[in-house]
Amino acid sequence: MRKINEIFYSLQGEGHHEGYPSVFVRFSGCNLNCSFCDTAHTEGIYMDDDAIIRAINLYSADWVVLTGGEPAMWIDKDFIHLLKRATGKKIAIETNGTLPVPEGIDWVTVSPKSGFEGAGEAPVRVRHANEIKVVDLGQNLDPYFDLPCRGEDTIMYLQPCYVPDEEEFRQNRLNTVRRILADPKWTLSVQLHRYLDIP
Repeated sequence: MRKINEIFYSLQGEGHHEGYPSVFVRFSGCNLNCSFCDTAHTEGIYMDDDAIIRAINLYSADWVVLTGGEPAMWIDKDFIHLLKRATGKKIAIETNGTLPVPEGIDWVTVSPKSGFEGAGEAPVRVRHANEIKVVDLGQNLDPYFDLPCRGEDTIMYLQPCYVPDEEEFRQNRLNTVRRILADPKWTLSVQLHRYLDIP
């Protein structure tokens, strides 16, 4: 049994697969408690693997995105192989990187949180990331290029920190754009779903 907050169908709003139709499996709970987290992930129900697969197979998307919370708390290699075999879909994961992720995942997004309020020291243990997505809180960005999961082909995304206040969020977006223009090793991740008002 795995604790699931929700399973839903939408467009991927962030990173390399922005705009792709995807089935999101949001796992409940996280091993960190970041002060800026904008995801309600503490509630949930326990579901067996058959129920999870049935829910995923209601939708025809090519991608399943395992997210949270922290999905690596709930998954293992056998679950990934079962998902791929039973759904025929590609599997992506969005993780803070502090826990190992099993083999067989097609796309790994690491969003490191070490040093942020509520996260403490949270070293990255994932060995390879297809993309690293950093929430821009004005922090020094240089250490992200030394993460152990970063390879030559890893895409580096910088994402404005969402806040409910519209003017403050606008300023956050502008500040992030300025930082990227000053350091073009970064690419903008815009959280497309916020602009389209979709889940």
